[in-house]
Amino acid sequence: MIKATLSNIPVSETGTIRKKWKGRLPVALLYPNIYSLAISNLGFQLVYSLINAQPDIVCERFVYPDSDQPLRSLESNHPLTDFAIVCVSVSFEHDFPRLAGMLAAGGIAPMAADRASDIAPGSPLVIMGGVGVFMNPEPIAPFTDLMVIGEAEAVLPELFLLLSRARKSGADRDALLRQCGLVRGCYVPSLYSPTYGDDGRVERITAEPGLPERVERMTITTTSCAAHSMQLSPAAELGMYMIELGRGCSRGCRFCAAGFIYRPPRLWTKEAILCALNERPAHVDKVGLLGMEMASSDTLDHIAATLQEQQCALSFSSLRADRISPQLITLLADSGLKSVAIAPDGASERLRRIINKGLSEADLLDAATRLVEAGIVHLKLYVMIGLPTETNEDFDELARMLARMRKLLLPVARKQGRMVEITLSVNSFVPKPWTSFQYLSFGGLDRNTALARKNSSAALLALKQKIRYLRRMVNKLPNVRLKVDRPERVLEQAVFSRGDRRLAGVLLDMGIGKYSFKQAMKAHGLTSWEYAVRPREADELMCWQVLDHGIKDGYLYRELERAYRLQATSPCDTSRCRRCGICHGTLEA
Repeated sequence: MIKATLSNIPVSETGTIRKKWKGRLPVALLYPNIYSLAISNLGFQLVYSLINAQPDIVCERFVYPDSDQPLRSLESNHPLTDFAIVCVSVSFEHDFPRLAGMLAAGGIAPMAADRASDIAPGSPLVIMGGVGVFMNPEPIAPFTDLMVIGEAEAVLPELFLLLSRARKSGADRDALLRQCGLVRGCYVPSLYSPTYGDDGRVERITAEPGLPERVERMTITTTSCAAHSMQLSPAAELGMYMIELGRGCSRGCRFCAAGFIYRPPRLWTKEAILCALNERPAHVDKVGLLGMEMASSDTLDHIAATLQEQQCALSFSSLRADRISPQLITLLADSGLKSVAIAPDGASERLRRIINKGLSEADLLDAATRLVEAGIVHLKLYVMIGLPTETNEDFDELARMLARMRKLLLPVARKQGRMVEITLSVNSFVPKPWTSFQYLSFGGLDRNTALARKNSSAALLALKQKIRYLRRMVNKLPNVRLKVDRPERVLEQAVFSRGDRRLAGVLLDMGIGKYSFKQAMKAHGLTSWEYAVRPREADELMCWQVLDHGIKDGYLYRELERAYRLQATSPCDTSRCRRCGICHGTLEA
């Protein structure tokens, strides 16, 4: 429990930024989840450092408190009402209700329209950013004055220079927001008005005169030093020194938002990565790498050699089965890792072609064998259910692969006097904005079924039936265990993922504990089917298209058509690829 004393920071945290308040503009930085997740989030740490780099600003952090604790800043125990600017870092859809609840608990009017015209402590300027914002800002748009669209390094320096000038000139909220709306990468929701038709769909989005019709997402092209942990704490969820290898992913998995909204994919130079590694405190000997999925084998081998020289252990969230070199295997073994995650994502090779995963069964079996040979005997396989055209035959193929994997691995583990254990982690697929699968139905329902049923019960039932089938299948395999999510909980995420501004009341009622999700949806006259299950049309205007990610019209739907034809799309080659239009114009797929 984080105690509310003169400082809420656990005494073991290092790298804390402390600044005197006198003569400085106070900025609050909120993370709408618990401390252990906040301190593990590199984006949150980066924004904390960027804002505090401004000499006339003091930035202090807030995290979602324990139920019996007041909302106070970590650094100095100030209440939220002491800050003239409140920034919120939003990573996940499930954080949407919490951010609304944090504003209310902190004494701030949650709805932007209810705040006074003068920007001051108690009626602050609320700014939101993070991947949860520039994927789809609309469900939380009514809570915020301003949104940062894209990567913080590309927007925050210019934005905070403008805010500092406005503070000195005494500009009111409306005047300041109109200025901010002209800054590239800044979205002011109050200056953009969506119009809904009788069927509830978005008909048009109208910008105030003088503003761009769509807000451009901003990115950085390179960095001299890769993003890395700057605040460390044993309380962190991951408990290690994190280094970002790059941003985005060249693979183009059709379900993955990160693979589209971080385009073009960028792998940082070896020098930038080594710079981040050299910033590691001397006493820290466990390093986590973010973005291993896109790193080349040569880069991974170079990093592995450096970590071995420095006697550092390596960790990561998951590993691509076709990127496991002998040197990396050696480092993993030396690091004492007992568990590694691999993400086939699709249950069968056919499904992996549909999602453009590009992994064969042979890749998976070979990777598993080499990992167990290195002494890593606990393997976790991530698989999604509810993918388009999925049938029980795909699960049967998965069962056969698991049986073959177990048969291959048992004798290898026994030679080491060990027993292999395989965990199949099953997660329900959520259609995400800016992906080729944004048009699909939650639950894996085909278009006709989804339109005929017009309720979310059919989607939940379909997922539960798949889970039961998988459970019976796995129960027949010794040393293989099944871990599943709750489809009802994932349904909430699916609703928020494709949601619009009409959900704000739902999020607020959930955030302040007034209603459950189902109760709030009913109270506001909204249905889960409309947001999560209803299939989208090829030419339908999506509410998140108020943003411009640079992806050309029609590209995502063409990728969906390629999926149904089982056609692979090759990884991005940013030097010459013109398929999606981000790098060098556009070219028909």
